[in-house]
Amino acid sequence: MDKIKKYWYRHFIEYVGVTIGTLIMAIAINIFLEPNTIAPGGVTGLGIVLQKLTNGFITVWATNLVVNIPLFIAGVMILGKSFGAKTLYGTLILSFFIAIIPDIGATQDLLLSAVFGGVILGIGLGIVFKSGGTTGGTDLAGAIMNKFFPGLSTATHMMIIDLIVVASSGILNKRLDTALYSVIALYIIVRVTDIILEGFGYEKAFFIVSNEPEKIGRTILEELDRGVTILKGKGFYSGLDK
Repeated sequence: MDKIKKYWYRHFIEYVGVTIGTLIMAIAINIFLEPNTIAPGGVTGLGIVLQKLTNGFITVWATNLVVNIPLFIAGVMILGKSFGAKTLYGTLILSFFIAIIPDIGATQDLLLSAVFGGVILGIGLGIVFKSGGTTGGTDLAGAIMNKFFPGLSTATHMMIIDLIVVASSGILNKRLDTALYSVIALYIIVRVTDIILEGFGYEKAFFIVSNEPEKIGRTILEELDRGVTILKGKGFYSGLDK
């Protein structure tokens, strides 16, 4: 019974985290980024550009829903049903928050909007990732890519994909400064997201004590694409070599 309670409690906390994270993201989008047409990549970035070009006919939240359908299906197939459920929830709740929060600009200064919008959105996105979910879009695509190429973080995969989106949005909007400020916001989002997920130190090491170092080391090298160092040790209690 305790295991069941812990299971549902953990999932409840994770969904609360996704809710809080998407709310923070929506605030960054509607208060800082969208009013100044700063599109820091991703589906929401594309939605900001489309909303500007269509004078509000195609909204950010609508673009977020439509584009994420095929990505959601791919996420369920590759990352599992549990991940897919959180992604669907994250996509829906983010679209909901974007739809209800007034898109009023806190400032007309493009640099301030890019910096503060990037920091706030990165915090929200980091919380969503930390809770085991995504909001669809390039963060879902980044999580899928990270599954196949774990040598790069999810946020780094996102940055690669988003740079393509940012360049496309600048061309589509016919404004170079829009693309440049969007790149600034994108960089800040990726860095802040990485800090939330990994902390300020990015290097990690694991000590694995085993009687089969060759087998484990080969698996880590070939399947995880990580470096391996074999150290000789001796169990203090048993006196056996490890």
